[in-house]
Amino acid sequence: MSAETTRHVVLLRHAKAERTDGDDHERPLAARGREDAPAAGRWLAGSGVLPDLALCSTAARCRETWRLALSELPEQPRTVYEERVYRASPGELIALLNEVGDEVRSLVVIGHNPGIHELADALTGEADGDPLARMHRSGLPTSAIAVLAFTGSWRDIEPGAGRLTAFWAPHA
Repeated sequence: MSAETTRHVVLLRHAKAERTDGDDHERPLAARGREDAPAAGRWLAGSGVLPDLALCSTAARCRETWRLALSELPEQPRTVYEERVYRASPGELIALLNEVGDEVRSLVVIGHNPGIHELADALTGEADGDPLARMHRSGLPTSAIAVLAFTGSWRDIEPGAGRLTAFWAPHA
C-alpha cells in the first residue's frame, strides 16, 4: 500500500456515563449513553468509513460505548484496548497514531475529552463544508464522531495534517 494512500481517523468520544464518587476508570454508561452509542455505530456504518482497527481506552465507559457501537457495524475491526488512550493529551494520542501500521487505512479511536476533542482540533488543517463550524459550535459532546482524512503514512501524521470530512453528534 502506497504512502500516498488516503487514510481516515475516526474520533469517537465515549457515550454519556454515570456520575459516581467511585473509581473514574470504572464508570458505566448512563441510560442515555446506552441509547446514543448504538446510534453512533449506525451513523458510522452509513458513513462509508469503516475502520480496519479500533484503539479503545480501557475505561469501562469507552469499552461499553465501543461494544454497543460495534454491534451496528457490518464488519468488526480488530480492537486493541489501549490504556494510553485514557486521559491522553493530543500529543500522546498523536504518538499512538504514529505507531499504527500502514496496512491500516481507517482507524477509530474511542476516548475521552478533553484529549479527543483537542486532537480533532489539532489534526484539522482543512474542513469540507460545515463540519468544522458544527464541531466548534457543539464541542465534541458524548457519543460525537469526527472523521478526518489525510494522505501519507501514520508515522507522519502531525498537527494540521488532516481534513475534517464529517462531524456527527446524537443531539446536535
